[in-house]
Amino acid sequence: MIPRARTGRRSAEPGHAVVLSHLGLRPLVELELRLGEGTGGLLAHPLVCAAVRVMHEVATFDAAGVTDKEA
Repeated sequence: MIPRARTGRRSAEPGHAVVLSHLGLRPLVELELRLGEGTGGLLAHPLVCAAVRVMHEVATFDAAGVTDKEA
């Protein structure tokens, strides 16, 4: 599966939604901010870091030895 391209955030400015749609980008967060200066990257960074840690550090059921047991 190929992940869809993402952007850090979607601005509350109407034109930003149009641009993101045209580029085929989906925001990680939508907080109705009207800021610039890298706020999307700043807000998205911990989300991306958390996702990477989950992918690499959280055990699967098989690795953790969880079996299909009746409760």
